[in-house]
Amino acid sequence: MKMLISIYPDNPDERKIAQVVKTLKKGGIIIYPTDTVYSMACDLNNRKAVERMAQLKGIKVEKANFSLICFDLSHISDFTVQFSNATYKLMKRALPGPYTFILNANTSVPKLFKSNKKTIGIRIPDNNIARALVKELGNPLISTSVHDDDEILEYITNPELIYEKYEKLVDIVIDGGFGKNDASTVIDCTHDEPEVIREGVGSIDII
Repeated sequence: MKMLISIYPDNPDERKIAQVVKTLKKGGIIIYPTDTVYSMACDLNNRKAVERMAQLKGIKVEKANFSLICFDLSHISDFTVQFSNATYKLMKRALPGPYTFILNANTSVPKLFKSNKKTIGIRIPDNNIARALVKELGNPLISTSVHDDDEILEYITNPELIYEKYEKLVDIVIDGGFGKNDASTVIDCTHDEPEVIREGVGSIDII
């Protein structure tokens, strides 16, 4: 059954979070709020769900630039090679927050995407719904932003309009209030010095 579920972001309902996670564990795809734009996600341990999400985006899994949504920094070393203390301090300052950090991937990432992927984007959104989902699931989500077809607005901010558009394509849309129309700031930390790849909601003064 397709559904739109309202979850209050300040204090997410545990029963509703558990309901969404049950769907994720069965291979479902959800659309959920972050601290920036609404995003689409699935359980990283469900190969078919990852492939289905890539299909919805019109791309092959091995070409996808999906990010990992983590609860905190403790998950990150499962997917990355060791990074510098300076990078760790930068991430600790910025996260949870509206940033995506590009890090060098370890050998588990190519297995996830069946590719030669050498890097991975890591996000810890400052959003209670997103983090509650990851905590309940017990591992990161694989995620990608939901784009609009509008020529002026790049992202859909109204969850009800998102539901109208995606109700036949995904399993659950979470209404956590209006989203932003700007994405996260992307910082590449795969080299000695951090480099801003995209300036979004997060201030680049943090570097």
